[in-house]
Amino acid sequence: MGHVEDATHRNRLAAETSPYLQQHAANPVDWYPWGEEAFRVAREQDKPVLLSVGYSACHWCHVMAHESFEDPAVARVMNELFVNVKVDREERPDVDQIYQAAHQLFNQGAGGWPLTAFLTPDQMPFFVGTYFPKTARYGRPGFVDLLRRIAEVYRESRADIARQNEAVREALARMRPAEAPPREAFSRAPLADAVTALARAFDDVHGGFGGAPKFPHATDLELLLREHAREGTAEPLRMAVLTLERMAEGGLYDQLGGGFARYSVDERWLIPHFEKMLYDNGPLLALYADAWRATREALFARVAEETAGWAMREMQSPEGGYYSSLDADSEGEEGKFYVWTRAGVQSVLTRDEYAVAAPHFGLDGAANFEGEHWHLHVAKPLAEVAAGLGIAPEEASRRLASARAKLFAERERRIRPGRDEKVLASWNALMARGMLRAGTAFGRRDWIESARRALAFLRGTLWKGGRLFATYKDGRAHLNAYLDDYAFLLDALLEAMQAEFRQDDLDWARELAEVLLARFEDRAAGGFYFTSDDHERLIQRPKPGHDNATPSGNGVAAFALQRLGHLVGEPRYLEAAARAIGAFYPAMRRYPGGFATLLMALEEYLSPPRVLVLRGPEHELAAWRRSLDQAYRPDLVTLAIPAGAAGLPPALDKPVRPGQVNAWLCEGVTCSAPVASPAELERLLNQGRIE
Repeated sequence: MGHVEDATHRNRLAAETSPYLQQHAANPVDWYPWGEEAFRVAREQDKPVLLSVGYSACHWCHVMAHESFEDPAVARVMNELFVNVKVDREERPDVDQIYQAAHQLFNQGAGGWPLTAFLTPDQMPFFVGTYFPKTARYGRPGFVDLLRRIAEVYRESRADIARQNEAVREALARMRPAEAPPREAFSRAPLADAVTALARAFDDVHGGFGGAPKFPHATDLELLLREHAREGTAEPLRMAVLTLERMAEGGLYDQLGGGFARYSVDERWLIPHFEKMLYDNGPLLALYADAWRATREALFARVAEETAGWAMREMQSPEGGYYSSLDADSEGEEGKFYVWTRAGVQSVLTRDEYAVAAPHFGLDGAANFEGEHWHLHVAKPLAEVAAGLGIAPEEASRRLASARAKLFAERERRIRPGRDEKVLASWNALMARGMLRAGTAFGRRDWIESARRALAFLRGTLWKGGRLFATYKDGRAHLNAYLDDYAFLLDALLEAMQAEFRQDDLDWARELAEVLLARFEDRAAGGFYFTSDDHERLIQRPKPGHDNATPSGNGVAAFALQRLGHLVGEPRYLEAAARAIGAFYPAMRRYPGGFATLLMALEEYLSPPRVLVLRGPEHELAAWRRSLDQAYRPDLVTLAIPAGAAGLPPALDKPVRPGQVNAWLCEGVTCSAPVASPAELERLLNQGRIE
């Protein structure tokens, strides 16, 4: 971001924990954080509220800030006509959801960031848009002209605004799910329809779904992998594998440092929007580990290793929590940290290294980023490069590894993009789950320990008095946690128990489940509200079901509660999950696209997961786990519980025989006879469901 003229001026945002809000603390705009004070002032001064929502890694948020919010002349107009409120959508997704929904109502299309909304002092929106340039361009009005026009409408058209507000209230209320059908009506039809819809939208050349811009859609890819595992059909696996290959070979993936950018601006995964978000990389890490389990493709193992390495190297705080994001921009330019000139690469590498790296990464072709720069991607497979040079594949691989290491070291000397160092409970849970799932698949204790450090940090700093806080920075945890925080953390703890069983994880999981049922569930209609029953009152209490950039909180809650219910034999958890699935079932039946997480919960409602309990001496359990952990069995929950574990629920408290491991495979309330050898267990797992 640029510099304001009066750097000594500090507005109310200086006291906030959000790095995004702090970026605007020196603006000449008289910003308020979201809260009662801003709306009280608006009522007293009879002014509308200008609400600006963004996040620290958002490129167009920076553009609008530099053009308008740092300009004293624009700020004077804003301060004269409005009470100005700045919100970090990552800390206040509850506020963001409501006004993104309003944008959809007003404009019949998706919103985005920056979100610019004009509200009455009772928080009702009467005009909503996204980015506005300071002067008219891109087919958008100039921001100052818009400000004056909106203020005039507020002064002169109160009755019209009041009528519109009533219509908006009614429309927001209608966004709640319709009445649920009886559970006997549940079927696999929405799952089949979703796979069919994905096949129709599939890009057979580049992978992924639809055209530009192209997003990873990790939940859809996970649904396809699970569909293949359940039905044995080839097409879902082909779609998932092709997409994961193309993403890993493209510029969406950081070819030197690991980790994925938010999305690709083209359909080929070539040029990304360069910010790296924790919430993308956690699910993608889990997904690449699962894809490796399903295919044994070496590329997927390398991507998992490099992405886990990036997360520990660049995103984990000394305290243990994972930071939120890396900016797209450095030195005021998007992508500057990541792109290269041809001469810059040549100056770092030997002639032999460059002979391999240039064709592999596309440096022997035309520049692909803003005229004179190259963003690295796999332009030619290494085997082809080796054949063209007449060298052995092993030699080409050695040269490429050396080239990548040198380019990475050179890049590390550059001015880095900004890092948003707040720690969010929900995003940490997503990354911890990814590290645990990948660590289990590849036998990487360091990845598992990284996740455990993050979970311990969350428990030590964000879990107080039996409730979660949403965010932490600079020694301060605050903001009442949301559905996603509880649901994602519950899901991560289930993964932690499978990586390494600890009674504390089970106890905490049950506490989280109890809060979900007590504070978030809609007992009458089913499903979970995004905010707790004692949350700040807003104009809507959303109950979202769709996956967005992150998985659906309702979907993850239903999925995790079902699994926990089967593990501990608690019917209340199973009933709450079934009610949530029922609440969204009519919508899934009509339009299954975007419901992948809830569809996975529906799948496990119809065919409950198999629970494998191993009991025996701790040193003996590891040998049993090795082959189990590397197999792709998404319907299997494996708990290796050492002899001597105390306080287990009856469903897990299987008898221990001295000196040996025994395994019990259960489905619902039916369990097999105990198995005493790994080979016998493999046969049992491969023969299908227990009759």
